Amino acid sequence: MRKHFILFALFLLIGSLPEANAQTSSKAGSPATMQFIEGHWRATQPDGLTVEGTWLAPEGDNMVGMMRMMKDGKVTMYEILAYENTDEGLVSLVKHFKPGLIGLEEKDKYDRYNFLEAGKDRVLYQKEGDELRIVYEKRGADQFAIQRGNQENGKWVFKDLFVFNRVK
Repeated sequence: MRKHFILFALFLLIGSLPEANAQTSSKAGSPATMQFIEGHWRATQPDGLTVEGTWLAPEGDNMVGMMRMMKDGKVTMYEILAYENTDEGLVSLVKHFKPGLIGLEEKDKYDRYNFLEAGKDRVLYQKEGDELRIVYEKRGADQFAIQRGNQENGKWVFKDLFVFNRVK
């Protein structure tokens, strides 16, 4: 009888593992995972584009930021970024605007990036419905990068999109 009980308990435990693992992976990450980008940052591209970004501290279930892109003293684009905990887990929501706050996406549309994983000072997202990945990576006390990843020959290859330095 005891042997049957142990087998039954083991069966229940093993049967529940995939569901528990799925919940853990889908709920992983939180806005606090992004805390290393809090503050005021600036990146300058080789073509003269300046990208300035400010991210507020994570609070509760969210963190927000904005970026302004300028070339030759004129704005080329704005971005509003929201990192939120949802029922599906951590997401990054991005909305783009041309000068004059003219939305590039439809009024109720935005780019959605789903959290995949995090390590020390590194967070990985994948764009929903696309084979595009974005990495936020701390490179030092006063530097972090946003990298864009695409599949090449079956492997993910990441290239720096912006390398930000803290504005003091």
